[in-house]
Amino acid sequence: MKLSIIGSGNWGTTLSILQSKNFNEVYLYSKEGFDIFKDRENIKYLPGFKIPQEVTLSASLKECVRNADIIIFVVPSVCLREAVCDVKKYYEGSIIVSATKGIEETTLLCPSQVIKEEMNNEKLPLVVMSGPNIAREIALGMPASTVCASEDKKIAYRVQLLFKTSVFRTYRSSDVVGVELGGALKNIIAIACGISDGLGFGTNAKGALITRGLAEITRLGVKMGANPFTFSGLSGLGDLVTTAMSRNSRNRFVGEEIGKGRSLDDVLLLMVMVAEGVYTTRSAVRLSRKWKVDMPITEEVYKILFQSESPKEGIRSLMERDLKQETWGIYEK
Repeated sequence: MKLSIIGSGNWGTTLSILQSKNFNEVYLYSKEGFDIFKDRENIKYLPGFKIPQEVTLSASLKECVRNADIIIFVVPSVCLREAVCDVKKYYEGSIIVSATKGIEETTLLCPSQVIKEEMNNEKLPLVVMSGPNIAREIALGMPASTVCASEDKKIAYRVQLLFKTSVFRTYRSSDVVGVELGGALKNIIAIACGISDGLGFGTNAKGALITRGLAEITRLGVKMGANPFTFSGLSGLGDLVTTAMSRNSRNRFVGEEIGKGRSLDDVLLLMVMVAEGVYTTRSAVRLSRKWKVDMPITEEVYKILFQSESPKEGIRSLMERDLKQETWGIYEK
């Protein structure tokens, strides 16, 4: 079987290493060409890890896409539509897996919706993969789990079976909306937790941000048709806790540096890879207003990132909100 990975960032490269024993052929496509590789190592995005000889490094989409059994998109959400447009020139009916976490800012579409729209095919054999998957840990061989979600249960099961390894446990779901929203919106809360770290606050503050952040993610998700229980799973709580706590989390790093007093522009200049939460924050604020859902943490992160509110002002606004009874997510008013 042939697996083609579109996107050679740290997660795409990690997946090529992870899946090199599961597939007869694994192709890793890099739009940047071969300059990011040296001696079969991705020196730009995943230094320190050798890419097995079983993986073909390619700058040719035609070579990657033709005769592929599975094509997996692992590109930033801002690049996804262009990547799909390029792939569809050679597409032959393969199963498509989306590992992109974000919400397209111009359309407010989730990655699976962008792919279907660009491919002009609502019946596309499509799976969404999301979960607490810090690339570097998985590249080191540490245990991790993920969720494979599809409206077609047979396709979800097939991808689940094909992608599992001795250190990578796969689950399946039919809640595509919930899995995608959990993977996208948790990045905003991770930025908030990073801001808390940068301000020098403790675990009490972070615990509150994670819990109340999950509540507002759930509120929006349910309004958009997701199963509320999905947000208690790997693509919800699991991914949120991991991204909010990990020292390898790009989104938590962005928040921490802002909490320490850096501007967003200065922080982004320090980074090689994309912090999806920055873009998702703008989309999420628009979605919350569209669906009339209260998302106070998201609103404050937006003000800090884009409206020059200071982190301390943002925390004060959250702490001084009207007092409420603690119920859970979908039941709050």
